[in-house]
Amino acid sequence: MKRITIRDVSERAGVSTAAVSYVLNGREGKVSSETVAKVRKAVEDLNYIPDFSARSLANNKSKLIGVVIPQTEDRKQLLLQNPFYSELICGIEARLRQSGFHMILSGVEKGEGYLDTSMQRNLDGAIITGIYQESFYEDLKKVRMPIVLVDSYVYDSHFHVVGIDDELGGYLATRHFIENGHTNIALVTGLIRKDGVVEKRFLGYKRALKEAGLFYNPDHVFEHSVTYEYGQEAARLIATKYPEITAVFATSDLMAMGVMQGVRDEGKEVPEHISVIGFDDISVARMCTPPLTTIKQDAIAKGIMAAERLLAAIENPDAEHSENLMVMPLSLIERNTVRKLP
Repeated sequence: MKRITIRDVSERAGVSTAAVSYVLNGREGKVSSETVAKVRKAVEDLNYIPDFSARSLANNKSKLIGVVIPQTEDRKQLLLQNPFYSELICGIEARLRQSGFHMILSGVEKGEGYLDTSMQRNLDGAIITGIYQESFYEDLKKVRMPIVLVDSYVYDSHFHVVGIDDELGGYLATRHFIENGHTNIALVTGLIRKDGVVEKRFLGYKRALKEAGLFYNPDHVFEHSVTYEYGQEAARLIATKYPEITAVFATSDLMAMGVMQGVRDEGKEVPEHISVIGFDDISVARMCTPPLTTIKQDAIAKGIMAAERLLAAIENPDAEHSENLMVMPLSLIERNTVRKLP
């Protein structure tokens, strides 16, 4: 059976092969809407499937983007474990697909100082989420392609960075507790690594305490890998060993939901006995019982922005970038897990 080519599409549509190429490559602004419609109908009529490998050889573009998701310390994929990453990836994939690009998803273990083998393919660019050792970023700088870092505090002119003000998020959560009369506030958090998002949220927590004249008690910081199970474990410990604690700020919604279950495991209720605030506002945060008060960042919008920054860098690799850092908005979403103390 003869393979349908781009020339067949151009003949069926009655337009040039260049016009067909513009449409297939997402550069529809270079041709009229009438031409776009003709090309799309011809593609549908002929059941044309683009030859991505041939296209890659012809124009040195693979239309492939590498996306790296970190793994936890116990080698679990955060994509499967934490809904935040699923929402982030949805935003990235949807925006890339809109422009005719495809995504290769890869996991890199924390502590690895080299690129995953999938990164060695002929990629047009990469989006790297999370924080890694310095040597990992040095390896990335040797790769001749645009790279966007998500949720990273590595500032280097080689990279574009998309993130939020994590310190502000930690501050807003803790201040909300204080405004509601809480003075003994615990922090349930992932491992606090230098220049990581968790460290910034921790620093925001400490800033709010200091600003209110409250004592920072390191015994009230419960630090472990970011899991629902550890949220449960920390809450059980708080409920049984730390009766003075009336509020818990968890640095992810996943942990916050674990905290809520752990409180219930000990025969107590949220927020009657212990108030809880999470971080991320993943889709299930409003569905749990009671609905979770949290710091909202739009994970899908963050993914879309990361993809857009990368696509712009691919389209204009030599363009001057006056600002490589994009800070996305965040806000406190009040629901039903914070009790106002007398």
